[in-house]
Amino acid sequence: MLQLDTWQARLTATTAPASVILIRLYVGVVFLFEGIQKFLYPDALGTGRFDKAGIPAPGFFGPLDGIFEIACGALILAGLFTRLAALPMIVDMVGALLITKLPILWGDAPLFTGKSGWWNFIHESRTDLAQLCGSLFLLVVGAGAWSLDARLHRAPSQRTAQTEEA
Repeated sequence: MLQLDTWQARLTATTAPASVILIRLYVGVVFLFEGIQKFLYPDALGTGRFDKAGIPAPGFFGPLDGIFEIACGALILAGLFTRLAALPMIVDMVGALLITKLPILWGDAPLFTGKSGWWNFIHESRTDLAQLCGSLFLLVVGAGAWSLDARLHRAPSQRTAQTEEA
């Protein structure tokens, strides 16, 4: 086996059931659509939101985040290099929680004026937490049986046997 094949095999390996597609659909659709909206509504959800949150270089990081969300969301939906796509989304969600949601706890969140305390934090964090948990899940178990990763991971002999049967 070539080195690239070994790397690819580790990256695409999954013994998870086909039902993982439900998590992939949820996580992938949310990331894909949120990424697109960063470009459709830059003042509210892209550069403007990054600026209001106090993120440095919002004109760079807003679109960059949108590009990553679109690309990784599409990869997760397809089940292609799912583990690799989940990594930047985990970083994305941790960043979103730390920068935009955690300040709610002490009432100093620029995006959520007038909100403070545990209950406001947990309410505003619900989607970020769900995306973080879904991405962590996909990192651990992989894309599942109904994915391009599973097709790529099949041994060459299995692919050849399936082709000969067809």
